[in-house]
Amino acid sequence: MSSRARELLSDGTLTEDALASLQRVLLGFALGTLVAVPVGFLMGWYPVARGLLEPYVQFFRTIPPLALIPLVIVLMGIGETPKIFVIFLAAFMSCVVAAFQGVTGVDRTLIDAARVLGASDRTVFLKVVIPASTPFILVGMRIGLGAAWATVVAAEMIGAQKGLGFEMVHAQTYYDVPTIFVGLISIGVIGLVMDRLLLLAERRLTAWQERR
Repeated sequence: MSSRARELLSDGTLTEDALASLQRVLLGFALGTLVAVPVGFLMGWYPVARGLLEPYVQFFRTIPPLALIPLVIVLMGIGETPKIFVIFLAAFMSCVVAAFQGVTGVDRTLIDAARVLGASDRTVFLKVVIPASTPFILVGMRIGLGAAWATVVAAEMIGAQKGLGFEMVHAQTYYDVPTIFVGLISIGVIGLVMDRLLLLAERRLTAWQERR
C-alpha cells in the first residue's frame, strides 16, 4: 500500500484527487453551514418560523442525502452542482438542528435578566442568544463536516472525473485494493485535520464557557 501511495503522489494523481474532493467538501460544507445557522436561529427564536420550518427540517433529516442522489441526477444532471448539493444537504441537516437546539437551550434567566435591564430584542439576540448558542453551532459544524466527508465518496459517483471517491470507485472495478486503502486513509487524514481545526476554533471562541 505504501508503494502505491508513493506512485499516486509521484504522478500527482493523489494530490489532484485530494484537492478536488477537498474543494467539493469545503464548498458544500460552507454553503450548508451558512444556510443552516440563520434557519436554526429563526426556528429557535420565532415560534411562527418554528411551526413553518421544523416539520420540513425533521422530514428531510430522516432521509439520507445519499438516497436523494437519483433524484438529484435527474434534476441537476451530472456536473459539479449535484455533487456539491448532496454534500450541502449532509452538512445542512446537522448544523440546522444544532443551531436550533442552541437557541432553544439558552437559559431563560439570562434572557429575562437582560430584558429587565432594558435590553431590546435585538440586543438580547446579539449579546445573549448568539454567544450562548455558539458551542452548539460549532459542535453541529463538526458533525456536519463528518457528514460531508462521509457523503463525498457517493457524491463523486455522479459523473466525476477526479476526486478521492472517484478514484476508489474506479479502483473497485479492477479490484485495486491498495488504491482503495490509500483513498480511505487520505479521506480520514484530511477529515481529521479539518476536525482538529474546528475543535481549535471551538476552544478559542468558547474560552469564556465554564469547563467541567
